[in-house]
Amino acid sequence: MLRASCLPTATLSLLLLLCFPGQNGEENEQSTEIISVWEGDSISITCSMKGSENEVGTYLKTIIQPVNVIYVSKQNTSYILPALANRIKYSKEGSNLRITVNNVQESDSNIYLCTKFIKNKGHHKKLDGKTTIVVVKGKASGVVEQSPLYVNPQQGQSINITCALKSSHEDEGIYLLKTHMQPERVLYVSSQNTSTIFPAFANRLEYSKEEKKIIITLHNLWKNDSDMYVCAGVLKNSSFLSVHRSGTMMLVKDVELTDCRNNSWGIYGLVIVVVLLFSALICCTLYHVDMKKYFQKRKPNEVYEDMSFISRHNTLVRTNTYTADN
Repeated sequence: MLRASCLPTATLSLLLLLCFPGQNGEENEQSTEIISVWEGDSISITCSMKGSENEVGTYLKTIIQPVNVIYVSKQNTSYILPALANRIKYSKEGSNLRITVNNVQESDSNIYLCTKFIKNKGHHKKLDGKTTIVVVKGKASGVVEQSPLYVNPQQGQSINITCALKSSHEDEGIYLLKTHMQPERVLYVSSQNTSTIFPAFANRLEYSKEEKKIIITLHNLWKNDSDMYVCAGVLKNSSFLSVHRSGTMMLVKDVELTDCRNNSWGIYGLVIVVVLLFSALICCTLYHVDMKKYFQKRKPNEVYEDMSFISRHNTLVRTNTYTADN
């Protein structure tokens, strides 16, 4: 196991490995997997063991304060770290070595590296393969603080995630990881404030660092950005990765569906009001038309009756006057 005084070298190796994959030779098969589980669960890490006459054996080792977890030779002899002997099993599956760790603990949170040894011209050559970041979330709060616990933005919007260390701890670097739907690295910021933004958020991420706190802004969110985001710290004088126990759950809403749901009742209400107003207008129009027709029918009759009465009255008066004069 590496001593505390050697940590800067281990950290530099870690940065070179994670930020610049494929630097150890063309034969390396480097990729990164993220496994996130709760304490007490089991995990499985698979290392490639392609059949080769020159192959000697395969190691699985930790990178934070490096130790060899397990070694399996081509002849199937093995070495298992004594501290894990009662919790670790392995099996060969074709050209792969499957390593299972049971009843995982927070102290199992680490960055694991598969390394294959081959014999070349009488010398042993090391080929680094797949990297696996294991995040074990404990029941109690750790040294990493994170906020918020939940965000629900719309597509195209931005959100902030804050990662911070408790005051008594000092970091070598802090990760932001996606750990569930599509596990992958998002950001790594070292204690010297150098950073690596990974492809998931290329050109969509900004951050600011103040002492032990990092504020990360994720822009132009897409629906497939929905996931659990966890802050993880590589701490000085620590042999494992420290992670926040819950992380930030982000669910990105579909804009069109959201607008439809929010406006449906408003649309229905507007339609009802328009229909009622239109109905009232028709009723009012019909009422006025009927009244006009009524008055148009009654008025000529009244005038006719009045004129006929006056005509008869005038005729009688004239007749009587004429008779009297004679």
